[in-house]
Amino acid sequence: GKSSLVSQVLVELVSQALGQGGAAQEEQPDEPDLERDEELPLAGHIVSGMEGVRRLVRVDQKPIGRTPRSNLATYTGLFDQVRKLFAATKDAKKRRYDAGRFSFNVAKGRCEHCAGEGFVMVELLFLPSVYAPCPTCEGARYNAETLEVTYRGKNIAEVLGMTVGEAIDFFKDEGAVERSLEVLNEVGLDYLRLGQPATELSGGEAQRIKLASELQRATRGDALYVLDEPTTGLHPVDADRLMVQLNRLVDAGNTVIVVEHTMRVVAGSDWVIDVGPGAGDEGGSVVASGPPQDVARNKKSRTARYLAAQMVE
Repeated sequence: GKSSLVSQVLVELVSQALGQGGAAQEEQPDEPDLERDEELPLAGHIVSGMEGVRRLVRVDQKPIGRTPRSNLATYTGLFDQVRKLFAATKDAKKRRYDAGRFSFNVAKGRCEHCAGEGFVMVELLFLPSVYAPCPTCEGARYNAETLEVTYRGKNIAEVLGMTVGEAIDFFKDEGAVERSLEVLNEVGLDYLRLGQPATELSGGEAQRIKLASELQRATRGDALYVLDEPTTGLHPVDADRLMVQLNRLVDAGNTVIVVEHTMRVVAGSDWVIDVGPGAGDEGGSVVASGPPQDVARNKKSRTARYLAAQMVE
């Protein structure tokens, strides 16, 4: 019941209290989804604590986009800054190219054969259709004239092909771009390409991209962040890096609520609520709550000994 309580009931009740309705809940896709959560009737109300919350942010593992046109750079706003840098070059000004020219979604700059997709669909007789790199732009997404404009020796397609780690060195001293890249690096996404399509990202990667976007504007404070098992599939080192960023949100005056089974994360929390005593139908009750060291000493909690072992380490 942890996910139902935190990710559904709490989110809905806080949204209502903030006057957002169901705004915090992303729309479900139209196609059949075997993993879609069953909608449960909501009950209860928030007794107190909303005076410190002005904004609700649900950082979940849903895709940041459902088409290859959505990518890391477009979602974080990084692409807007990069296009402005290209538009400010002498060559672009001489050709009267604006920032829109360097978007693969705009007709004037993109490859018209693939409409900026970078690939074309090939229909096969008796077999499913397959996708192949565009024969005109060879996957670059842009037309030849746009690719002639370079920034520090790289055209826009080559920049989108860089990893976050490579781009940090390339855009050194470019304030807004460098800051966005540093945050992505801090959440452990230095290996992703700037133009990597959203359809190629895992749920955990999408969640960390959303978190990185939030970290860029976390100085506002008074926000409630809700995450459901963010360390699933992460290496312990990456889990520790994620915890550093969550603590940054807290230090900025925000509140972070996490549904989690990883004891290293639980041990690093300020307050723990242990729900149980068992799983499934045997759960649903609050077994223990308090600072990690108190929960680790609770004899009624089945989690206590595992938490205690982690805290000793």
